[in-house]
Order: sequence, then C-alpha cells, then structure tokens
Amino acid sequence: MRLFLILLSAMLVNNYVFVRFLGICPALGVSKKTSTAVGMGIAVIFVLVISSALSWLLDLLLIALNLEFLKTIVFILVIATFVQFVEAFLKKTNHALYEAMGIYLPLITTNCIILGIAILNSTAKYTFMESIFNALGAGMGFLLALIILSGIRERFELYDVPRPFQNLPIALITASILSLAFTGFQGMIK
Repeated sequence: MRLFLILLSAMLVNNYVFVRFLGICPALGVSKKTSTAVGMGIAVIFVLVISSALSWLLDLLLIALNLEFLKTIVFILVIATFVQFVEAFLKKTNHALYEAMGIYLPLITTNCIILGIAILNSTAKYTFMESIFNALGAGMGFLLALIILSGIRERFELYDVPRPFQNLPIALITASILSLAFTGFQGMIK
C-alpha cells in the first residue's frame, strides 16, 4: 500500500511539472505534438527508473565510504551516462522519434526532474523499492503532464489565438492553469 501511495503522490499530488515546477523546459519544448511528447515521456521514465536504482546503490556506497559530499556529482554522472545510452538506443531503433526530439533528447541530462528524484530519494531515505516507485510515479506524472499539454497545444492550432499569445505564451498560461488544477490534489496523500 505504501508503494502505491508513493507512486500516486509522485504522479498526481506532487507532480514534478505542475506542482514542484521541475522539468518545465523539456515539458514546454516537446509538448507541441503528442507523438513526440509520448516518446519523450517514455524515455524520461526509463532514465528515471534506472538512474534512481543506480543512484540508490551508489548512495549506499558513498555513505559507507563517508563520501556523501560527492552525491550530486555522482548522480549527475550516472544520469548523463544513461541519457547517452537512451540517445544511442533511440538513434538505432526509432530514428524518426530521435529526429523529432532533436535537441530535447540531450536535454534529458539537464532535466532537473531526473537529478531531483535522485536527491529526493536520498533525502527521504527511501528504500530501494520506494525509490523505484517514486521515480516511476514521477516519470508517469511527467508523461501525463506532457500528454495533457500536447493535447491542449494541438487544439490551439485549430483556433485563432491572438498573435502575442501564440506558441510559448499560451503554453505558459496553459501550464499555469493546469498547475492550479493539480494543486487540487494537495492534502490527498501525505
């Protein structure tokens, strides 16, 4: 039951895009089309779960060696390695998705959700499984945010949006309204 609550909390109650405001740059960057948003969301889920598992193991090692001050640097190296793996994998297996993501795929390395989850898992002293479920929930919440944003942004292409509000301004307004909606989940899970 606790694992389910951690997953649900990371996905909805503490959604990292709309509530904690992490990962906004890639969320706005790849949410123009749903197909790209789904691909990016799945790639982020994969990187989140694997890097969280490795970060949890490395955190134990750093604590045992009394090198906890290196935590952030080690986590960044783990994340960068896995992002390079995902990039190479997509380039080989799904070149169209790789091309559609363009510059945003390497930006997973600097996506603050990835590093934030690793640090928050360590700070919260989650067990291995709790860390995995927190990362999975955060990734699913990121995917949910991308799908919602991309669906709305695709609909905006059908309407006559005033010129000053086209593209990024209307996306930011949309994200802020969605953020208000997601704060409605606050208090559901502690």
